[in-house]
Amino acid sequence: MKWDRVLGVLLLLAVVVSSVVYLRRGSKEESLREQTQEEVTISLLVGGEKIAFLQNPKMVEILKNRYGITLDASKAGSMQMVATINPGKDCLWPSNQVASEFFQHRGGTWAAKENIFSSPLVFYAWDKAGESLAKAGMITKKDTSYYLDLNLLVSAISAGKKWSDIGLTDLYGKIRVSSTDPNQSSSGTMFTGLLLTMLNHGETPTESTVDTVLPQATDYFRQMGTMEQSSSDLFTNFLKQGIGARPIIAGYENQLVEFSLTNPEYQQILRDRIRTIYPVPTTWSEHPLIALNSKGKRLIQALKDPEIQKIAWEEHGFRSGLMGVQNDPKILAVTGIPEQVTSVIPMPSAPVMEKILTSLGTGN
Repeated sequence: MKWDRVLGVLLLLAVVVSSVVYLRRGSKEESLREQTQEEVTISLLVGGEKIAFLQNPKMVEILKNRYGITLDASKAGSMQMVATINPGKDCLWPSNQVASEFFQHRGGTWAAKENIFSSPLVFYAWDKAGESLAKAGMITKKDTSYYLDLNLLVSAISAGKKWSDIGLTDLYGKIRVSSTDPNQSSSGTMFTGLLLTMLNHGETPTESTVDTVLPQATDYFRQMGTMEQSSSDLFTNFLKQGIGARPIIAGYENQLVEFSLTNPEYQQILRDRIRTIYPVPTTWSEHPLIALNSKGKRLIQALKDPEIQKIAWEEHGFRSGLMGVQNDPKILAVTGIPEQVTSVIPMPSAPVMEKILTSLGTGN
């Protein structure tokens, strides 16, 4: 009888412990739901390079189940989305700080703003174009990463040198880096600021110096012809159309990483044929999430989730914009991504960039 009693007491204790664990788990879930309040749909405009990330099933599930958030995201160019101060959305997610400065400069206000991710501007080149630039002394390799002396490249562009002048006789026309429309898309805007800085002898143009380099920049973009309005569209066309259409383009570091991970059957071809090249100097493209109301503020907090930040880097190649978060390139499916990008220059101020883009007149 004693053992029966002991067994009965033990069973009772097990039931009590299980109940406590269940209640605690339930209280945590209830507390989390209290923090997130009611389920909401958040409407936002977002740069095209982040669409795949926002559609990642893991991301969608975490936002919905952990934070009660469903996204209604529409693709728009970074400069396009800040063209009006009342876009009728809960938040805007452009791909550079210049866009948020434009929004504020034009009278827009926000409830909160935070840089969630950051991406260095890089060049993507087909192998033969990269090899020719290397033979001309413009590209060097350190460890597994390629670096381009931007001053030498811009000097060659300014001198009107052709691809044939550096040994690439198969290609027609002058050496140039293709970009998106700088009045519509972030990567084009960032490339424009970088180009004008190099034309200005490495000094970031100011309101008093920008006029001296504007004619060269205007001529450069007019010769480029029709430009894509989205970084993702430019990158896709770069891969589809081959070296003859665009030997080298300006884009974001994450684009090749993401494409390689989502299209593993092309990984070997990309390793053999495409070079990710880091211009020296380059510029950082931050991804500021501009919350226009309380719903947008909820999204900012949700995107800081460590698991979301992990997905962003490991599956989409976005470096974290948050302090204390480290990104390890060794875990990525592609090579040539350095742990740090150190040779960086600032973009011109919003008023200067507005003058530049108005002068170029490539967009609306």
